Amino acid sequence: MRHSSAFLLPSPPPAGGGPAADVALVVLNQPLPRFAPLLWSRAALRVCADGGANRVFDGMPELLPDQDPDEVRARYKPDVIKGDMDSVRPEVKEYYSNMGTRIVDDSHDQDTTDLHKCITFVVKNSDNSNLCILVLGAVGGRFDHEMGNINVLHMFPNINIVLLSDACLIFLLPRTHAHEIHIERSIEGPHCGLIPIGMPSTSTTTTGLRWNLDNTSMNYGGLISTSNIVEEDKVTVTSESDLIWTVSLQK
Repeated sequence: MRHSSAFLLPSPPPAGGGPAADVALVVLNQPLPRFAPLLWSRAALRVCADGGANRVFDGMPELLPDQDPDEVRARYKPDVIKGDMDSVRPEVKEYYSNMGTRIVDDSHDQDTTDLHKCITFVVKNSDNSNLCILVLGAVGGRFDHEMGNINVLHMFPNINIVLLSDACLIFLLPRTHAHEIHIERSIEGPHCGLIPIGMPSTSTTTTGLRWNLDNTSMNYGGLISTSNIVEEDKVTVTSESDLIWTVSLQK
């Protein structure tokens, strides 16, 4: 299974031999990373999770200070605001509703997170098997929210979901595949980590890292691969359990 962060490059990546990814963007209620306008322009569907709409309304003009704020807000209009509606400000909700944004009130459902609701919505509204969901604001806030977001990766192992912040990106490596991670050295690395999720890893093997794993066991209470270093342009990973991959992003 091939992974790449080329979506973060300033110039669009060249078309490959496979089908084009259907990119969806989900914005959570945390400050927007610096590359939010770039990813917005590459997404076919943009969904704000509840208070994520506040972040777009306030944050996009801050990221583009040389442009008229009203024009920026009109240009960066979410397609959907979805969640239990306990965080989005009334004036922001009204502004986007008047602009044609679809408002989906899920306040009746208190058993799933706003991110879970948004991922379910995106999956149901995409017919592309090569779907890629980029999530902004998934880390950097409350720890329980971060763990809930990581749990969503584990709950949707067959969907390519990437959690993004200014500091790092995170995605799941399902145990059902061998993985090739193509490193974009101009934007990511060198620090990285591999963390078992759902169960201990009885055997993980890697190449391309400074401290490679060779049929290595990983578990909480024992070894997990944190503060590792990317050494090559391609990292390979095989494991008998699902793993979380994370790599630092350069400023």
